[in-house]
Amino acid sequence: MPQFAANLSMLFTEAPFIERFALAHGAGFKGVEFLFPYAFDSDDIKDRLQRHQLQLVLHNLPPGDWQAGERGMACDPRRFEEFQDSVGLALEYARELGTPRVHCMAGILPGGGAPDRAREAYIRSLQYAADQFAPHGIEVLIEPINHYDIPGYFLNHSRQALDVLADAARPNLFLQYDIYHMQRMEGELANTIRACLPQIRHMQLADTPGRHEPGTGEINYPFLFRLLDELGYQGWIGCEYVPSTTTANSFSWLRA
Repeated sequence: MPQFAANLSMLFTEAPFIERFALAHGAGFKGVEFLFPYAFDSDDIKDRLQRHQLQLVLHNLPPGDWQAGERGMACDPRRFEEFQDSVGLALEYARELGTPRVHCMAGILPGGGAPDRAREAYIRSLQYAADQFAPHGIEVLIEPINHYDIPGYFLNHSRQALDVLADAARPNLFLQYDIYHMQRMEGELANTIRACLPQIRHMQLADTPGRHEPGTGEINYPFLFRLLDELGYQGWIGCEYVPSTTTANSFSWLRA
């Protein structure tokens, strides 16, 4: 069975963020992930990780103005200097917290921007980020996200992501494969995971429709978990779903 990490941005939201580490530990998790740590002091997060014997397996680079709807800036050629600053901040947190990998959100295609120019900017940004994180042994991941949840998001398909990785050509750049997003965009989960596995360093899950816990929708998760065991996947799977009731009640699939 794969090893699962609690996504503290989406699970245990009944409690303030800094209290969710204890709840994850109490639920039996050994690893956690979250979207962004930047609103909190890194020493406070580090203390909670150590106190509850949790490994932080992933967090994202700063996304820009999240409340205004921004979802990254890497594909915007006008914001490269701002992106460079965001990499520096993410690196400070990742080093302090011992994060082994970070996710670089592609961003929404700039209004009126040409896709080819956005792709060039995205590759340039990824190369810069990878080069900054590489001396510290940190991997940089890219994740295709469905265009229903984030209209206009630049990176939507696994094949598109693999082509970007090939053109960016950095040894610490890899794929983050979200089962929920790829079911909505592509289907063919088993065959796609098998084909992409050499580039996958992290996975995430949720069921669809609803983005709730496994067992509430159409995805055959028991089959996929057996497949990942058969393929020898050694990475983490982040539980990035919205509980259909309470977080505690959403773990029946995990106990089973």
